[in-house]
Amino acid sequence: MIQISESAQTHFRRLLQTQGGDAVGIRISAVHPGTPRADARLEFAEQGDLLGDEWEVQCEGFVLYVDAAGAKFLDGAEIDISALPAGSQLTIRAPKIKGEVPAVDGPLVQRVQWLLDSEINPQLVSHKGQVALDSIDADGVVYLRFGGGCHGCGMADVTLKQGIEKTMMARIPEITGVRDATDHSTGQAPYIPR
Repeated sequence: MIQISESAQTHFRRLLQTQGGDAVGIRISAVHPGTPRADARLEFAEQGDLLGDEWEVQCEGFVLYVDAAGAKFLDGAEIDISALPAGSQLTIRAPKIKGEVPAVDGPLVQRVQWLLDSEINPQLVSHKGQVALDSIDADGVVYLRFGGGCHGCGMADVTLKQGIEKTMMARIPEITGVRDATDHSTGQAPYIPR
């Protein structure tokens, strides 16, 4: 499941010795798994922190506890210590942590959500905004709700028509249009006021 190099195991054993016996192992979990913001988190695990559903990876001198909710995203991960000119660096390579691209013939809603998460929302974050999928009608029209800096923004229509709609229709042929389902009059902190 998870591969831990000998150098990483040695590093963890040294860290655990500094904890004075309180920590029973190292815990790894997936933060925001299945999204572009996904990351892995390592922390000391004390007996009271464990829920009992963790996967256990037995290492020499300690146990690596894998958070059950993130296990499928951490499957195939590699933990290693890389030697650098200025010292060393712990690296975690988890190829499944951001999820897998849906198949071209997969469910439309999954492909739309993947495109929103992997391409569209990362661009909107510079304006502290995001869009969320509201619905998709039988004619292939996608309805989105703007949030954050895009909620109430005077440029939301341009963003929708010139950016989001063009991108979505180019990537997913079943989409016939993209519409805004947001009540922009309720926006609290628009990037560009109307």
